[in-house]
Amino acid sequence: MGAGAGSGRRQLFLRSLLFLLLAGPPAPRPAGGQLRYAVPEELEHGAFVANLGEDLGLDVSTLSARRFRIVSRAGARQHLEVNLENGILFVNERIDREEVCEARGTCLLHLQLLVESPLELYRVEVEVLDINDHAPTFPWQEYVLEVAESAVLGARFPLESAQDPDMGTNSVHTYRLSPNGFFSLEVQTRSDASKFAELVLERALDREQQRAHRVLLTALDGGVPERSGTAHILVTVLDANDNVPAFDQPSYGVSLPEDAPAGTLVIQLNATDLDEGPNGEIEYSFSGHAPPRVRELFHVEPRSGQVLLKGPLDYERASLHELYVQAKDRGPSAVAVHCRVLVHLLDVNDNAPEVTLTSVSTPVLEDAPPGTVIAVISVLDRDSGDNGLVSCEVGPDVPFELRSSFRNYYTLVTTQALDREVVPEYNISITARDMGSPALLTRSTLTVPVSDVNDNAPRFLQPSYSVYVMENNAPGASICSVSALDPDCQQNAYLSYSIADGHIHGMPVGTYVSINSDSGHMYALRSLDYEQIRSFQIQVQAQDAGFPPLSANVTVHIFVLDQNDNAPVIVSPMLRNGSVATELVPRSARPGYLVGTVSAVDADAGLNSRLSYQLLQATDFTLFSVAPDTGELRTLRSFLEQDATRQRLVVQVRDGGQPALSATVSLLLSVVEAMPQTLSDFSEFSLPPEASSSSPLTLYLLVSLGSISFTFLLAILILTAIRCHGERRSCQGDGCSLPRCHCCPGSRSSPDGLKTSNLMAQPPAGTTAATCLDVPEGGPPGYCYKVCLGPESAQSDFMFLKPCSPPRNNEKDPEKRSRPGQHLHVSKQIKQRNMDWLPPSTQRPALKRYQIQHCGIRGSGWKG
Repeated sequence: MGAGAGSGRRQLFLRSLLFLLLAGPPAPRPAGGQLRYAVPEELEHGAFVANLGEDLGLDVSTLSARRFRIVSRAGARQHLEVNLENGILFVNERIDREEVCEARGTCLLHLQLLVESPLELYRVEVEVLDINDHAPTFPWQEYVLEVAESAVLGARFPLESAQDPDMGTNSVHTYRLSPNGFFSLEVQTRSDASKFAELVLERALDREQQRAHRVLLTALDGGVPERSGTAHILVTVLDANDNVPAFDQPSYGVSLPEDAPAGTLVIQLNATDLDEGPNGEIEYSFSGHAPPRVRELFHVEPRSGQVLLKGPLDYERASLHELYVQAKDRGPSAVAVHCRVLVHLLDVNDNAPEVTLTSVSTPVLEDAPPGTVIAVISVLDRDSGDNGLVSCEVGPDVPFELRSSFRNYYTLVTTQALDREVVPEYNISITARDMGSPALLTRSTLTVPVSDVNDNAPRFLQPSYSVYVMENNAPGASICSVSALDPDCQQNAYLSYSIADGHIHGMPVGTYVSINSDSGHMYALRSLDYEQIRSFQIQVQAQDAGFPPLSANVTVHIFVLDQNDNAPVIVSPMLRNGSVATELVPRSARPGYLVGTVSAVDADAGLNSRLSYQLLQATDFTLFSVAPDTGELRTLRSFLEQDATRQRLVVQVRDGGQPALSATVSLLLSVVEAMPQTLSDFSEFSLPPEASSSSPLTLYLLVSLGSISFTFLLAILILTAIRCHGERRSCQGDGCSLPRCHCCPGSRSSPDGLKTSNLMAQPPAGTTAATCLDVPEGGPPGYCYKVCLGPESAQSDFMFLKPCSPPRNNEKDPEKRSRPGQHLHVSKQIKQRNMDWLPPSTQRPALKRYQIQHCGIRGSGWKG
């Protein structure tokens, strides 16, 4: 059995090859803007069909990269395939024309060819040519034909037709009858060009001589080579039944909607027989060559002749059904007559459109230009006419539209710019609607994600930041945190923080603060000093990791808060080497007599620099008092005879900080009967431990020593005044402008107009050094800091206020004057003078004398 099947396939292949050699290579035939080829059926796998790469003008080397392919519906058999290496269309699996195309007529395979980059769509039709691969067959191998002996010469007896699935010349072409003496054969042609045979009686029958006749009927097709099928016909001679049934008409036509339910009456057939009795009773049935499909769909009532619908109809599968019904009486020698019933199906809109996503290119970049192709969509409606016309549309409020490229093919394109930050993903509803009544529709949803591009710069949560840091902070401590947001995603939203390059008081900003590039936490790299720097600002940059990267800047203002870290410093009287300030008080002084003023300064600010004075120790607390705000030392009552001539006082100066810091000064007051001509202020006097004794000898020694010291101090005052007068004239000769607070040689101007005191330089012995600093905006108007250092005062770092004279008329460059808003730069060796504290008017003469004293006058008195 297997050998026979293999031999049959080889013969079939040889016939197909002969067909190709005779027909020549299939040439492309354009049909309506598309290519059309012809190929015979039953070719083996790999058989050449066409060179699509050459016919379509495509570069064969790019077919694989451009994903050249045949687009077919899901579940459909792939009869043909394309070789991507050479662009040749070949047979993928054996094509049986009779299986692929059930209905007679031209058999076409519609191919949709898709190629990408750029997206192109081609339509190709391949006509499957019929070959003679089927032989005619009869429904039965043997027929029994009953003929009455009374049949007249020339009587015709229709025979069962042979069936051949092939088409055209390959179908049944003619019939032949084996030689006999009674019957001949005539071949008739129906309206559909099909052939059928009729047996013609040529010689009268005589049942008594021969009761049966056997003939061989052969059906032949017109193919090459010719095929045939045979059937044996047994003609039985019966007694006479002279009349045969007759239909009203030989052919009937009827229309039926395809959705007609089972049991629907298709047609009422009527045949008549002139005989009586059983010879006139007619039975109806399908003829022997009715195909199985007709028997599945229709049923004939034997007695009534009604043709009823039995199974579901489908217009899309077959729009026409041809029924052959025979009528036969029940008498002896009954002869069957045939009629044809053509059932035309009416199309009903019973098929909804089918939507197929042929090619989808997702995700789509949010910066894709309008007109970018997202997907290729095909729609199909199996109905016909208006029921098969389909319109396709997308839902509203989406930036997409459908454009028709071919019939029933659409491309989904963008209509405007996309923004992932607004809509990260689109669910596009595609609606396909036919033109039937009622219309049927199909909805399909396509999800189109939008991929991100770096089109958004980071944005800080605040337009600027203000940070308050307590001075003397620990280096490395966190001072604040900045934060920015980027609406992009993934690496386009990953932010890194950095500090822009810059300088703070001449130093790189990176030496003051640092920032964590990931979290935005900022850290102080050094301990800040309020007396050196009160505020500064930096630029922080946030940059994303996109390409190209985008960034944003924000200003961070850092304000240094004061801390009570500077104790008050006594500036008057100034004591050195453990000496004690001395002062003479007349015994005749009345209550409220001003003995002197204790002055102090504090480099802190605010409450930390608010000073208060109090009497900590005293020989007699009832005799003296200290003003808590001004530090003035006054008598509370008049002196009595029993009061000691030496009064020792300890005055404490305390600031308002928490915790408070303080400083003390010791004063020694001598009560005298009469004051000398030149009153002395608090003078330095070193007291040995035994100086507390109040013997008369000690008093005489002190009076003598005081007189000598007074004379010596008076001489030094005169010399110092002459020297200072000379230095002042020298400064004026060098162009030192008082409004700019230029003083004696030794002060230098910084490039930005600010004066920096250099207290680290040691002046030569016997000389003085003075440095003047401008006051920034917000300080006391008309004042500037001035520090005068003597040979023994190298460690002093106090700054005093000195009134500045009006500008001279001959000063030509007013721009060189100190401008408001300039910052005060002070070297690390000195503390900046507190601007919040102004000495009372009663202390300003004392400050002047303290300045003169530091410029070279040592041991002079101080007068309140």
